[in-house]
Amino acid sequence: METVLALLTGTMVAGSVFLMLGKNLVRFIFGLMLASNAVNLLIFAAGRPDTSRPPLIPQGSLQPVAAVANSLPQALILTAIVIGFALLAFIFILFLRAYQQLGTVDTEAMTNSESGNQDTAPSERPRP
Repeated sequence: METVLALLTGTMVAGSVFLMLGKNLVRFIFGLMLASNAVNLLIFAAGRPDTSRPPLIPQGSLQPVAAVANSLPQALILTAIVIGFALLAFIFILFLRAYQQLGTVDTEAMTNSESGNQDTAPSERPRP
């Protein structure tokens, strides 16, 4: 099970790097979300997924009787999912704004950061 999760995580990381290195901004967003899911899977694999018992301690005992599932990686994954969704919303708004301003999703065509004379001070440049 852990070998399969390790191979799947590696494949997801390789796919996300491939997508993020492309020139298309939409592919970059998909690559970023795939990398986020790969990290979630990595944290899940680090939390011993082979034990299925909940982390409950019997009354009168100081520690669990047998091996139990680790609840910390589960809490970290839940937090990472929420943060990943917020990041996706933020990146999507940035993507939408860039597309409205520049009219393209090709990162090679997005080289001009400002139009006009570059020698003038920022306060003297015309605002778009």
